[in-house]
Amino acid sequence: MKHTTRRTTWLLAMLAAVSLIAAACGDDDGDAGANGNGQTSDLTGSVVVSGSSTVEPISVAVAEKFNADNPDVDVPVDGPGTGDGFELFCAGETAINDASSKVKDEQIAACEENGVEFIELWIGNDGLSIMTNEANEEMSCVSLADIYALIGPESQGFDNWSDAQDLADELGSETTFPDAPLAITGPGEESGTFSSFVEIVIEEFNEDRGADATTRPDYQSSGDDNVIIQGIQGSDTSLGWVGFAFAREAEGVKILEVDGGDGCVEPTDETVADGSYPIARPLFIYVNAAMADENPALAAFVDFYLNGGVESVGEVGYVPLADEDLEATRALWEGRTTGAQ
Repeated sequence: MKHTTRRTTWLLAMLAAVSLIAAACGDDDGDAGANGNGQTSDLTGSVVVSGSSTVEPISVAVAEKFNADNPDVDVPVDGPGTGDGFELFCAGETAINDASSKVKDEQIAACEENGVEFIELWIGNDGLSIMTNEANEEMSCVSLADIYALIGPESQGFDNWSDAQDLADELGSETTFPDAPLAITGPGEESGTFSSFVEIVIEEFNEDRGADATTRPDYQSSGDDNVIIQGIQGSDTSLGWVGFAFAREAEGVKILEVDGGDGCVEPTDETVADGSYPIARPLFIYVNAAMADENPALAAFVDFYLNGGVESVGEVGYVPLADEDLEATRALWEGRTTGAQ
């Protein structure tokens, strides 16, 4: 985004012009000096970022700030989903993969097969927000057992909240579900939000019950968080889930509290950061290590991301890392430490 400054006097305009000329001529060997963010103003090239739709707003905000000082570096960012992003990343087609779940064994294997070494960088935190329509007055809190009973692999065919009652009771729930249509909208399998949901909620129950580690297949799925929000807005007794940053900004929805065994907890910056919210998760960027060595623009972009740029985590609605965690991330990057941590 370009910003302009009103020139109030002819003298100020001339002083600005002289300053620009001095800056351009002040380095006779052709190497530009560093700007206030530690980046060089003569950087060129591209840094291709793909992956998680959850992390996408963070990387977009960082890219915009980076481009303010490095306008000749192209930083395209898209968000097809963590899994789809890893397919591109492990094929060597992207420099950075945004991820809302930790890299999986099969993704590590794909990267190894193609000779792609990565640096795993934890950049923030998020909570998975379980939502219904704001018109649904009968629901305010759900337990992990409730969520499994409504969305888990044993729930296929349940089209009314009350259909899940017996299963929830069997799992130890004390919640009474309403007799109301159950319209579910959530992430698809390509999404890191889907993977995190399965790991945190479904895997709490499925193995003991001999069920697959997945959700029911019969719900409206999308890799676009905005589409999921629209689905929840479209039915008075809906159910769905997205990342906290998207949920907290949405109108017409109700974010449900979640009981992980110690009572109902609302997702907030504080409860996500301290882990008291039961379905909190880390957010990552994965950097191609070889490209970082070969591409000065990529190295400069990640430097910026982990310093001034990391403020974007909180600015777009996610939860920043504690200082000691951020320092640990910076140390991994500075040491170019590869592999899953």
